[in-house]
Amino acid sequence: MELDQIRSKIDEIDEQLLALFCRRMDLSAKVAEYKISAGLPVLRPEREAEIVQNVEAAAEDYREGYGDYAAELFREIMRLSRMEQLKLMESAEADD
Repeated sequence: MELDQIRSKIDEIDEQLLALFCRRMDLSAKVAEYKISAGLPVLRPEREAEIVQNVEAAAEDYREGYGDYAAELFREIMRLSRMEQLKLMESAEADD
């Protein structure tokens, strides 16, 4: 496979990743709405640890050595989700 072909396939995957990321952020906003109404905190460390552990194991099953990368990716995704939730929760508090 030529480099241009490989890059084209990466571009296609990047488009899919972006769409999935945006959908996930939309759902994070819904989680924030629920947490606001239920008076729950943004961070649940045990849930995040479980997610990272599962992702790391699944990535290692896919290809040895990918676990650490997948764990780091999901930690960052969850950090961004928390940022969005906090922003929405702070906005809701300001509106009260």
